[in-house]
Amino acid sequence: MNAIRNRRTGSRTAGLGTLALLMVLTACTTPAPQPAAGSPPPSQSPTTTATARPLPTGDADETAPPQPGDKVISSTVAHDWSVPGPTTPIHTDHQNPVPIAPPPASPLPALYAIGAGQHPSDTPPYDQLSFRFSGGFPSYDLEVVPELVADGSGLPIPMPGTGTILEVTFRGAQSHTADGTASTVTSAPPPAIGYQALTSYAPAGDFEGVLSYGIGVGRPMSTVPETKVRVSEVEKIEQGQHLYVVAIQLDSSAWK
Repeated sequence: MNAIRNRRTGSRTAGLGTLALLMVLTACTTPAPQPAAGSPPPSQSPTTTATARPLPTGDADETAPPQPGDKVISSTVAHDWSVPGPTTPIHTDHQNPVPIAPPPASPLPALYAIGAGQHPSDTPPYDQLSFRFSGGFPSYDLEVVPELVADGSGLPIPMPGTGTILEVTFRGAQSHTADGTASTVTSAPPPAIGYQALTSYAPAGDFEGVLSYGIGVGRPMSTVPETKVRVSEVEKIEQGQHLYVVAIQLDSSAWK
């Protein structure tokens, strides 16, 4: 009889111990993501100095809910906060083999998705437009332009409600399939985003490895109309895809 009682007592003790362990594990914070085993290294580092920095918590511009296996492999600030003037554009070079993959894959980094989000709790707060590429990081330039012009026709592209227009030009990149019959972009926000710092965006060209977009910036309600810009580069696994993200961040402090 004592042996039966002891076995029951031991069973209850083990159950309580398991419950306590589960409660401790549940309370733990998620560890920092680690590089995926066997994942290819990121494409070559930009010519500018990049600072290692974790991806902001609660990334508001994810294109879909997180899935098991999603992780950040690397995150760097390629260009810290500055105002890209007409004569001081932001420039980054990345070198990729051509083609980066055999057919039917795209021969160049291909735009996979575009995301937009707000990060009001960061310091400084900012709005973000992210360009997610498959295959590698493209080179890019970011500069202030008086108007957005379509690459093919040379006609101006309307961007109403903007105080400033930033044009980002990706080089060695495309947003169409290898045979040119379809877009590679699987998801994107509406063109009129409607944030205060990030008002809108519009495509301006996709031809011979040059892919360009205009980014509408609102006019701050202050005596200084310029908006600071930061560019982060993130390599990650998202929704089962190995992606290379160029995130363009607009300081929204002037509207707070």
